[in-house]
Amino acid sequence: MDPHAHPNQFALLGQRRFAPFFWTQFLGAGNDNLFKFAFTVLVTYKVQVSWLSPQLAGLVIGALFILPFLLFSATSGQLTDKYDKTRVIQLVKSLEIAIMLLAAWGFWATNVPVLLACVFLMGLHSTLFGPVKFAYLPQHLGERELTGGNGMVEMGTFVAILLGQVAGGLLVGIPEVGRHYVAIGCVAVALLGRLTAQYVPPSPSTDPGLKINWNPVTETWRNLKLANQNVAVFRSLLGISWMWFFGAAFLSLFPAFAKEVLHGDEQVASLLLVVFSIGIGTGSLLCEVVSRRHVEIGLVPLGAIGMSIFAIDLFFASRGLPPSAQLSLAGFVAVSAHWRVMADLALLSLFAGLYSVPMYAMIQLRSQPSHRARIIAANNILNALFMIVSAVLVGALLKAGLSIPQVFLIVGVLNAVVAFYIFLVVPEYLLRFIALIATRCIYRFKVRGDEHIPLKGPAILVCNHVSFVDAVLLMAASPRPIAFIMDHRIFKLPVLGWMFKLAKAIPIAPQRENAQVYEQAFERARAVLADGELVCIFPEGAITKDGQLGEFKGGVMKLLETHPVPVIPLALQNLWGSFFSRVEQGGAMVKPFRRGMFSRVGMVAGPPLAAGDVTPDGLRTRVGELLAS
Repeated sequence: MDPHAHPNQFALLGQRRFAPFFWTQFLGAGNDNLFKFAFTVLVTYKVQVSWLSPQLAGLVIGALFILPFLLFSATSGQLTDKYDKTRVIQLVKSLEIAIMLLAAWGFWATNVPVLLACVFLMGLHSTLFGPVKFAYLPQHLGERELTGGNGMVEMGTFVAILLGQVAGGLLVGIPEVGRHYVAIGCVAVALLGRLTAQYVPPSPSTDPGLKINWNPVTETWRNLKLANQNVAVFRSLLGISWMWFFGAAFLSLFPAFAKEVLHGDEQVASLLLVVFSIGIGTGSLLCEVVSRRHVEIGLVPLGAIGMSIFAIDLFFASRGLPPSAQLSLAGFVAVSAHWRVMADLALLSLFAGLYSVPMYAMIQLRSQPSHRARIIAANNILNALFMIVSAVLVGALLKAGLSIPQVFLIVGVLNAVVAFYIFLVVPEYLLRFIALIATRCIYRFKVRGDEHIPLKGPAILVCNHVSFVDAVLLMAASPRPIAFIMDHRIFKLPVLGWMFKLAKAIPIAPQRENAQVYEQAFERARAVLADGELVCIFPEGAITKDGQLGEFKGGVMKLLETHPVPVIPLALQNLWGSFFSRVEQGGAMVKPFRRGMFSRVGMVAGPPLAAGDVTPDGLRTRVGELLAS
């Protein structure tokens, strides 16, 4: 699969490996919300039943829809890993037709118990589709396409939710025949979804020998333990679940926020949902552009910071609004103070898109293919639990007498605390964020040949050493974490030393200076290679003092003696004389702006060299050729 097969994420919509799947999930999400919202409006405004008050209807419908995620996610993950994903998709969409036919009769007969049963069954439909939704993409998209593909799916899902709710509200509101139109609409969308599913290309099983455990409790626990085997993946699951906690707090309060705080009618509540959905969609699509078509988890801290800033500002923007009579949509947008509220919501949700898409992509990329759907199932279970906790916490805060803006403030502050914890336990997020800032705000960093850096398996990266931030730039260029072997003295620098310790870089000293540190460095590097990860070594042994490529020492050969892995030559270009190099007398940054901000620098990677073909002089020649290219 050619990673350059499309110019951008929208071009995927013209390819069979993505388009039928995209429209299938789009129609499924739309139908879920068309049905749920129409039913909610029906029992809130049009049909009164003694045992289901309008105040409880929304909560009951939401709880029934989430319940299957807790009960059946573990089973659905196993089914997705065991069987062809395309076949699972087609069976799930056939099930949707059957559920919607039953729901159509429920709408026609105004039978509330039947419609409640259909809510649970549609939750089951979404539970079965959830693991397929995210396990399908890495099977058909390359690493460079994964962020864009996930962005398209996230954007499509939120647009489908929005369109489904708008359509459900409009159709059920038609006098006399509204519920009939809803019934017809639900069945028609289900049929269309089954048609698009027919064109999804085959997606072979990743673990055909898997024996299904039908006990949801034991399998749920097993899935969570499976996810916890990879710390970065498990913390990312928690990070995504936190985003659902965060988002659920806002979405659940939109109607009350619109009515009690903004003094608007139901159209204002719909406007808030539109703004929120557009923000999420925009942020999701921006991920591919900002990440330059890699899985760039450095966007996650950026997203978390934006979520907190604009959630907190929403408190300040909405707490001082003067009381007024109920405002129509036109009256609401005519008040200038309301535009700050809408801007906060749009930016808050945009940063939530930047936060979530790279996490989903990283989980897909780092999970074992044979277990990927079960990892996604564990994610869905955690998402459901976090959403339930969110609802309970928001209800408790409101019952304690806090205002809705105060709840927004607390959630914004909590988001900052949770994000800080995640970045401490998984420092890769923070390090990639620092690398992202360096390559966007200090340098204009151009990368070439990065497709030669392997996505899986051990390898040694060899690079010239020009500045104090060479490792930071290489972090930004690599799709995977790198263990750097670095001069022990750099760890004593105030900021960079802390950062490289956080990155678990390996300190090394000359053998004649400290033989113990020298040997320990190679022991640690061999352990990294044994784990199938990347090691980077700067064979010159020190930062260049004159901008010229120095002699390559034999450390690479010492590693290859025990681990004959591929060696990838790298060259950092045009860094000499830039911000962190030693061009000035006295060291780096004596004249930090001698070349101005956004100095053009680059990295080029060459094809891998087999271990048997590597010599220090040969490597030096190859790196020199890359420098001149």
